[in-house]
Amino acid sequence: MSKILIIGAGPGGTAAALQLAKLGIKCTIVDKATFPRDKVCGDGLSAKVVSLMQRLDEGMMKDFAALTTENLPSWGIKFVAPNGYNLEIPFHESYKTTSELPAGYVSKRIDFDDFLVSQIRNNPNIELIENLTLTDFEKTKNGYIFTNKNKSVSIETDLVLIANGANSQFSKTIGHIERERKHYCAGVRGYYKNVKGNHDYGFIELHFFKSLLPGYFWIFPLPNGTSNIGVVMDSQKISDKKVNLKKEMLRLIEEEPSLKVRFAEATLESKIEGWGLPIGSKRRDVSGDNFMLVGDAAYFVDPFSGEGIGNAMYSGIYAANQVKRCLDKNNFSATFIKQYDADIYRVLGQEFQLSRKMQQLLNYPFLFNTFAKLANRNKRIGELMSSMFLDMDLREKLLSPKFIFNLILNR
Repeated sequence: MSKILIIGAGPGGTAAALQLAKLGIKCTIVDKATFPRDKVCGDGLSAKVVSLMQRLDEGMMKDFAALTTENLPSWGIKFVAPNGYNLEIPFHESYKTTSELPAGYVSKRIDFDDFLVSQIRNNPNIELIENLTLTDFEKTKNGYIFTNKNKSVSIETDLVLIANGANSQFSKTIGHIERERKHYCAGVRGYYKNVKGNHDYGFIELHFFKSLLPGYFWIFPLPNGTSNIGVVMDSQKISDKKVNLKKEMLRLIEEEPSLKVRFAEATLESKIEGWGLPIGSKRRDVSGDNFMLVGDAAYFVDPFSGEGIGNAMYSGIYAANQVKRCLDKNNFSATFIKQYDADIYRVLGQEFQLSRKMQQLLNYPFLFNTFAKLANRNKRIGELMSSMFLDMDLREKLLSPKFIFNLILNR
């Protein structure tokens, strides 16, 4: 019997396991894959990810930063408005001279997830089981029993953390989380070699072409001249407009003037693959008797930015903290575990709400065009947009018509 079971060894599951280990709590973590394994993703690691890795273990963050062949530091972000205005926003004004760790990185998920798993492999408080798919689950008086398809493996647990992604059967049947197109996005991604014009300091790029709004086309630079290229779009819009994302991505590369020149000598080095993004634009119950949902299984992807890794890690850490409370009180009831919901939505709830509003504003491209134009002319506006990514109070102000009106008047 495993008192604490984690299903899924992605960023959310591994963060939970590492936090439990810090708290002196043993756990078992199970994944259907054997690592390293790939995961279709944009590969961007935000400032949130860097901060959480440091919180878990400063030494771990330093070890990751040293893997220069597997990650590329990212010092900022470049927005391209529908009218073509470019807006570069550094995460630190002194990014060219600072000795600090970068605010973000770009790293293929096959490398990043394998790095996280390497941190738990030899931890005495963590039992890692790979290449095991637990297909069936049964509620018991004191928890759950999970089994594989032929019943050759059975794991009984008092408390389970479900961190196995948006298609989690447990989330659907026990958590009662249903996929809704208006609260879901879809993306496709491919790896290209020799894309021209990438930023010298690894700025990631978001291009807001009208055909994709409220989604975007991205360019995320990686080591060795490789770039992660993809598009993401609201699932409802995909359905309404009957968009084939793969074809639209290739069309933009071939026909959009700003991209055509940059991809003139680029070669596609992988398949173009798709995946779903379960966005947190709607508050959901993410726990119950003897269980908590973590990361994509709880629909914790940011509605505007598509941030999923950092939010998954956040939820894993908060779930682990709730595990300790449950063990201390020997209470695994839904009522007691509900504190997890309160904690995680206190941290991420406002961010999700504001990001949802920002996503909806992209349905009005003239607003984005106007703001990008102003930001190019006014350094103060650019600084405000940079701060917006770290300052939630400022993000809320930027959604206030009165604040924007005053900003325009005083430009």
